[in-house]
Amino acid sequence: MSTIARNPSADNAPDRYVDRKRYLWMLSVIWPAAPLIGLYLVSQTGWGIFYALTLIIWYGIIPIFDGLFGNDPNNPPEAAVARLEADRYYRILTYLTVPVHYASLIVSAWWVATQPMAWWEVIALAFSLGIVNGLALNTGHELGHKKRAFDRWMAKIVLAVVGYGHFFIEHNKGHHRDVATPEDPATSRMGESIYKFSLREIPGAFRRAWNLEKVRLERVGKSEWSLSNEIIPPLLLSVAIYTTLILVLGPDPKLLVFLPIQMAFGWWQLTSANYIEHYGLLREKMADGRYERAQPRHSWNSNHIASNLILFHLQRHSDHHAHPTRSYQSLRDFRDLPELPTGYPGMFFIAMVPPIFWSVMDRRVVAWAGGDLGKIQIDPASRKRITRKYGRAREAARIAAE
Repeated sequence: MSTIARNPSADNAPDRYVDRKRYLWMLSVIWPAAPLIGLYLVSQTGWGIFYALTLIIWYGIIPIFDGLFGNDPNNPPEAAVARLEADRYYRILTYLTVPVHYASLIVSAWWVATQPMAWWEVIALAFSLGIVNGLALNTGHELGHKKRAFDRWMAKIVLAVVGYGHFFIEHNKGHHRDVATPEDPATSRMGESIYKFSLREIPGAFRRAWNLEKVRLERVGKSEWSLSNEIIPPLLLSVAIYTTLILVLGPDPKLLVFLPIQMAFGWWQLTSANYIEHYGLLREKMADGRYERAQPRHSWNSNHIASNLILFHLQRHSDHHAHPTRSYQSLRDFRDLPELPTGYPGMFFIAMVPPIFWSVMDRRVVAWAGGDLGKIQIDPASRKRITRKYGRAREAARIAAE
């Protein structure tokens, strides 16, 4: 499917293109420090509500900002991409984000172990830290797609913060290959709740990553249990980080509850992203049994400027799947893509209430498929319900077009 950039006239003037968000990208570096800002406000005011500061901003304020500021008109022309990719400023920002993730984890753990806190405050801080540690996966996603060895090691180091080092293999070699097919545990099906999806996606992602490494190592005569397995080093680093925190800070009961909750909620952020990014979309199978090549139309896109600025453009997901190694500052928005009604924070929130999510997204999936349910990836348990509701959509679309 051919797509047209929103500002195609700029293609003729790459030297005049200016990234108006150049310095606003620093928000993607600052945002992982949000739990630390919350702790500072608690120390100054004594108000426990600030333990939930990150939660309030993520699920409440950012969706409002997405509505107020709308879509991002700043779209780099293809001819300007090489210059943007060569600008080291953007790469340095991703490097700076890595220690910020570590600082948020270490300082938050220290606070829980040493400061008097009610249990609801511990849980609120765990969820707040979990949100930004989930974004450690986003930082690892940005770095892990790069070809430089340093970038790839930085990806593994930041993924260790949330104990999800296998993402480096699973996403790059598994998800990008199988996306929008039934073979991909990280692609959700129409009518599937996020809770059901998580039970398929989280273990499925690890199994796929491990099998990919096992096959690769067998080809070169190495054991899957060796350090050559790229899943093992970040896993060992995660064990070292969390063991050190407990040994240094002591086995405080609050800390022993806090650490696994924030890690699990970090995983939930990735599950939420995977759930919405390809919901219901399906690549067609060709006559030779292979799936058509993944195209921009096989990803849900969001061009909302507020949330994109704190997510290193993760929401321009369609162009990312078309050009996986392209850096965030070079990703473009296109016409005629399947679009989410709001940015990821708002979508993550409504995904937790399946009837609301289905009411928002299912009709969009049907429209994407031109009313043909055969072109949609549908949860088998929901097929009858969906067929009853949308089975006449194709005929209705045909009549409307006449």
